[in-house]
Amino acid sequence: MIFKVIRWKCILILLLLILFNCKNEAPNIFEWKTLEVTATAYNSLVSQTNNNPYITAFGDSLKPGVRYIAVSRDLLRLGLKHNTLVKVDGLEGTYLVKDKMHSRWTNKIDIYMGTDVNAAKEWGRSKVNISYRVEKLKH
Repeated sequence: MIFKVIRWKCILILLLLILFNCKNEAPNIFEWKTLEVTATAYNSLVSQTNNNPYITAFGDSLKPGVRYIAVSRDLLRLGLKHNTLVKVDGLEGTYLVKDKMHSRWTNKIDIYMGTDVNAAKEWGRSKVNISYRVEKLKH
């Protein structure tokens, strides 16, 4: 009887080890695309946006200190849609697309700099490469 209990415990332990050592990695369904754009910066100020400067065109609430960008509407069609992850050359970390710009702008991003007007002015305007994550096309 004692050998049956030990044998079942060994089998159970072996099954648990096998179960937890199996790596079920999810398939990578994303790829990164690169694009050169004009980059400017903006702040949560009525003078730069509207009378509700912390609400985006997508309806999100902006929080100073969090990495967000706005994109020109032509970039939406290229996959830079709401909540897309974006890396901006020359800046650390990743940004989220949380706002969209007026239709008069093309091939442009606007980097959110909270209420730090000096940082936005210091950034100015420049051409940068960005990388953004999109879902891979299914074949």
